[in-house]
Amino acid sequence: MRILIADDEKSIRDSVAEYLELDGLEVTTAANGLSALRLLKEEHFDVFVSDLRMPGADGLEVLRMLKDSGDEVPVIMISAFGDVSDAVEAMKLGAEDYLVKPFETEELRMKVLKAGEKRRLQLEVKRLRSIGNPALALESRNAEMNKIIMLAAKAAPSPSNVLITGESGTGKEVLARFIHGNSERAEKPFVAVNIGSVPETLMESELFGHEKGAFTGADRMKTGLFESAGGGTLFLDEIGEMPVHLQVKLLRAIQDRAVQRLGSVRQIKLDVRIIAATNRLIEEDVESGNFREDLFYRLNVVRIHLPPLRDRMEDLPELCGSLINLMNRRMGKNIDGISADALGSLKNYSFPGNIRELENLIERAFILSEDDELEVDDFSLPAIRKTSGVRSNGGLTELGTLREIEKRAIENALARWEGRKTKTAGELGIDRKTLFNKIKEYGLE
Repeated sequence: MRILIADDEKSIRDSVAEYLELDGLEVTTAANGLSALRLLKEEHFDVFVSDLRMPGADGLEVLRMLKDSGDEVPVIMISAFGDVSDAVEAMKLGAEDYLVKPFETEELRMKVLKAGEKRRLQLEVKRLRSIGNPALALESRNAEMNKIIMLAAKAAPSPSNVLITGESGTGKEVLARFIHGNSERAEKPFVAVNIGSVPETLMESELFGHEKGAFTGADRMKTGLFESAGGGTLFLDEIGEMPVHLQVKLLRAIQDRAVQRLGSVRQIKLDVRIIAATNRLIEEDVESGNFREDLFYRLNVVRIHLPPLRDRMEDLPELCGSLINLMNRRMGKNIDGISADALGSLKNYSFPGNIRELENLIERAFILSEDDELEVDDFSLPAIRKTSGVRSNGGLTELGTLREIEKRAIENALARWEGRKTKTAGELGIDRKTLFNKIKEYGLE
């Protein structure tokens, strides 16, 4: 990993460089902003650590120039001038993190390693996406989610079956479509079926098809979903809901790469990739005998687990933006975005229904909104009210308004962490940029 350190104090840049080199990192130093810009233009660096105040071009100027040039190198800003306005400006310009002198060298080391690993994952995901279908790219600011996207991108070109697990509403079908779209089958059909929504009596016919006269009411031949997905991908959502006796037939179809319609003795050879998904603890179903172990192993070739939305809240702003664009097209409106207060409220919500619930909340907010921007009052978030701790006649008690409660929560968290912003933001479930904005908004400098 290559690190560039820019600081006009030689003792600081040399000591930091020496400390980072103990980890085997390759460190280059610059005595001012202009020198740093030259090096960044000439060479590749994985992380850039910059002092805020330097001769020639200060840290903020360097950040602006990097932003204008499209250079996405992660920047960690350090400075003796630890006022909030500089921090907020640096974060707005795209700084990855911010440290105030004097700081612990170990803290900087951890931030550098974290930023470098995040950058490595982003570059790898970008490389893998460039091979596939750019229209089906996924984006995330969450490091774990980026690992998942990278795994899915690596699995996409193979013919292997995939099992996606995760809570309801986490985007399992979206990920399945991403895998299909970035595979050699992208031009072939993607057929999705929710096993839980198909009546058990019709499930075999839906999956494998039937011949005319196969049973009462079968007045014509029906092609099953396996045949419809020929050459492409069959997505079996809620696979854990499939009755055991049909699991046997599914296993046979996967093993033989062929299906047999109801009422027929003829085997139809097929080339179909299976992507299955479940929100159940599938291993427990195997243990209890509700899901066949041999079928589980056939499906569980590549295993991908999607985290709940509450564990990847860094992605909330982009998800809201995408859903707002979707609702604008669907409803013929022109909502510009979501207010900072409304976004802050959403960040404090646990989203038991995950992205599907977020979509529902934004759709409802679109219906209620009378402004160009979605506001707090447009959303109905019972869990947010619950977190205030006390309810009275269905509303808030003497604790005060939502803004007063939010301000008090930030004050208390800052006191608990002795002003350490990263720890405070982590406790509150918000990112550092939002915390800086809230500190400024409530005058807590």
